[in-house]
Amino acid sequence: MKPHPLASLCLLTIVIFATASAKLTAADAPSIFDRKNISALWIAAPWDAKKRGPEERMKMLRALGLSRFAYNGSGAVDAEIEAAKKHGIEIAAWWYPARNPQIVESTKRHGIHPQFWVAGSRAITVTNDAERIEAEAARIRPIAEDAAALGCQVGLYNHREPWFEEQDHQIAIIERLRLDGVTNVGIVFNFHHWRGSLAEFPALFKRIQPYLIAVNLNGMKADTSQYPGVRYIGSDESELAMIRVVEASGWRGPIGVIHERPTVDAAEGIRGNLQGLEWIQKEMHQPGSGGPKPQETTAPVLPKSASSTNAQPDTKNSK
Repeated sequence: MKPHPLASLCLLTIVIFATASAKLTAADAPSIFDRKNISALWIAAPWDAKKRGPEERMKMLRALGLSRFAYNGSGAVDAEIEAAKKHGIEIAAWWYPARNPQIVESTKRHGIHPQFWVAGSRAITVTNDAERIEAEAARIRPIAEDAAALGCQVGLYNHREPWFEEQDHQIAIIERLRLDGVTNVGIVFNFHHWRGSLAEFPALFKRIQPYLIAVNLNGMKADTSQYPGVRYIGSDESELAMIRVVEASGWRGPIGVIHERPTVDAAEGIRGNLQGLEWIQKEMHQPGSGGPKPQETTAPVLPKSASSTNAQPDTKNSK
């Protein structure tokens, strides 16, 4: 039987619309590097030469086209949250070296859901891996329980403590916690606190990917086993290859860009990273298309060794 002309027209319209929608979806798929997915890290007063307060900090983020940041300040937590809400900025994470009732209460009162980023503890001195895993799990468990009650995640943050900086140790802690029903703990992977072989990075990223809740980018030296300073994305030799691995993996969680330069305007530091990330994106798409390689225009801020004493303006909140 010959189809009715109107039915044929309707079918053709549906096919065209479906095809166009499929193309639109593929073309408009959100990028991991979309500004809406990027958090500015370590821009509070100890690390901002301009010593901005909450209101000025939110205006700065808006001017940079960002809507997320991780907070590493201290004291006026409620003022920070209120300013963020006023300007449509999300507090993506708290720097959380130890249990902090003020942060817990403020998070609950304002109904926000940031990640709690927890570094290793130098107070735990056992060297046996099994005992260390138990000790770290015991330390993190109450933090995770606090966070779970708020609908938040806890991120194990590789930071200046050699044993804890090993991602396989972090995985072991997470799996140990899962045995107790604690399921809201993941990994925050920081380029600038990783000291492994570039050749092994793809395999490492594959291992940690199921646990990842955030990735923070940085410039990386040719020899990635050296402890890197805080440097602009794109200004060094290895971050392009590492970011290519992250992008190709299909992981689509939040990305962080780091300022952490106490003598530099935080807006300048974040802007330098965003420009470097734009160069990286072009180079991944077509090598040579990004133009001149980004340059590090300020002296690098070198992290202290894992055994050194922290002596920053705010010792509880240094990264």
